[in-house]
Amino acid sequence: MMSDPQLLGQQREYSKLAKERAEIEEIVRCFREWRKVEQEIHDNRQLLEERDEAIRELAKEEIAILRERKEALENQLKILILPKDPNDAKNVIVEIRAGTGGEEAALFAAELFRMYSRYAESRGWRVEMMSSNPTGLGGYKEIILSIEGQGAYSRLKYEGGVHRVQRVPVTEGSGRIHTSAVTVAVLAEADEVEIAIDPKEIRVDVFRSSGPGGQSVNTTDSAVRITHIPTGIVISCQDEKSQHKNRAKGMKILRARLLEKKQEEQRSEIAATRKLMVGSGDRSERIRTYNFPQGRLTDHRINLTLYQLDRVMEGEIDEIVDGLITHYQAEVLKATA
Repeated sequence: MMSDPQLLGQQREYSKLAKERAEIEEIVRCFREWRKVEQEIHDNRQLLEERDEAIRELAKEEIAILRERKEALENQLKILILPKDPNDAKNVIVEIRAGTGGEEAALFAAELFRMYSRYAESRGWRVEMMSSNPTGLGGYKEIILSIEGQGAYSRLKYEGGVHRVQRVPVTEGSGRIHTSAVTVAVLAEADEVEIAIDPKEIRVDVFRSSGPGGQSVNTTDSAVRITHIPTGIVISCQDEKSQHKNRAKGMKILRARLLEKKQEEQRSEIAATRKLMVGSGDRSERIRTYNFPQGRLTDHRINLTLYQLDRVMEGEIDEIVDGLITHYQAEVLKATA
């Protein structure tokens, strides 16, 4: 279908087919490999009838190896044909907010922002700050970033939840260990076709930027506050000097939140009938603890503990992400069995 000359010039239809082909390509490759292994097992079984004992022994060894390979391919196929998360191919909006712990929580929010930015850069993804509310000591009460790149949502979607930090704050004189918390929300970026926003349902207010910034701070009405009247969602953006850029970023965040709200309602309906919700990403759930005195990170959902916190904070989180993906794939397999 993709080689059909009539598709030339129909970019939207071609892109749709290219995406569909990419989704099934790995399944087809894996199935062809499985079929090839099946044939090789069949051929080696015939060699077991040979009179030459050396040939029979070689065939037995080969069959044992091929059976292991066949089992591995079958497990891979089971995962590949699981229902796909419709958001997996999307870019993401990551919202990081300081929770309990005051200034210490705000400082850790800044460190998580740096961790996710480093991780995104290591995978060749594009990072853009959408909105921020900085504090005087270099932390953030709230920071929102956009991450664009292949697999961004599929690899970051399990980061949503409460991240707990245990350490001696820089503001603490007695050396006591404090516990603070930061909440992270990972939203799939929505395009205008998916989430159509009626201009009559939003109120846009402009105001002067505040806080650290350039010469334009407090001199022009460049900051934008968007209120979605039906849901009460409020988005504020003031990082850009241009009012139009702040408005565009605000609308991008609003669409992502509306898509999340819509999908959360759908998940709740499914859960009510199935009494099961795999990977719901409940933001009230404590998902991870970062213990700085011990250099330890623990992900409570999969009981994973790593003693390499310094590397994790530099963005080396693939081991955690891979562990979470494997765990939730296994959960889905159990649920569909």
